[in-house]
Amino acid sequence: MNSSSRLLAAGLLAGAAFFSGCATTAGVQNPCGVAVTEMRPDERGFVAGTGIESQDMVAVTDKMARSILGIAPIARAQVPPSIVLEPVVNNTRFPINKDIFLTRLRTQLNSKAMGQVSFLDREMMKTLERERELKRSGQVTSSSDPRPVEFGGADYFLTGKLDGMTTRTSQGTSDYVLYSFRLTDARTSRIVWEDSAEIKKQGLEDAAYR
Repeated sequence: MNSSSRLLAAGLLAGAAFFSGCATTAGVQNPCGVAVTEMRPDERGFVAGTGIESQDMVAVTDKMARSILGIAPIARAQVPPSIVLEPVVNNTRFPINKDIFLTRLRTQLNSKAMGQVSFLDREMMKTLERERELKRSGQVTSSSDPRPVEFGGADYFLTGKLDGMTTRTSQGTSDYVLYSFRLTDARTSRIVWEDSAEIKKQGLEDAAYR
């Protein structure tokens, strides 16, 4: 074999090795040379487990936002009621960022409610209290209203809970998750709205969630 033939053979072998490296690895199917595949948040990807994932969060919060806006205390209110978000209780085995549910639910309501509801930002209370004291002492003023105002009170509290049930056998893993949310009247403590969604998944292998 002459030198030209040897170079051609080496090139073909290198190309074969390169393309063989594009084969599926650990279930991930990406085009050759593409390290990451961009997907929609509501789309079930090829890297999936039996737990809480982005498509579940999108589906659940969309459903809850539509449900809340349809109830009489919100839809027929003369003045947009003020809502305070309370922490979500996570009773599942998945160590997820549980507050992401309420955050997305709040943004969905704010973007689609057309002024039907308003949210009180209790996460900013320390900052707001400091600003109020500065205004009261005359150290700072506001161009819109120099007078320090009192903070608004809540008409309703919105919170949620995630409950799960897991079954494991030699056949694989099964997870059931119940997503429940409720709106509580701050004056009477009555639950004026409650809704839920439930999702069950099965798989051969478990997944790690962070």
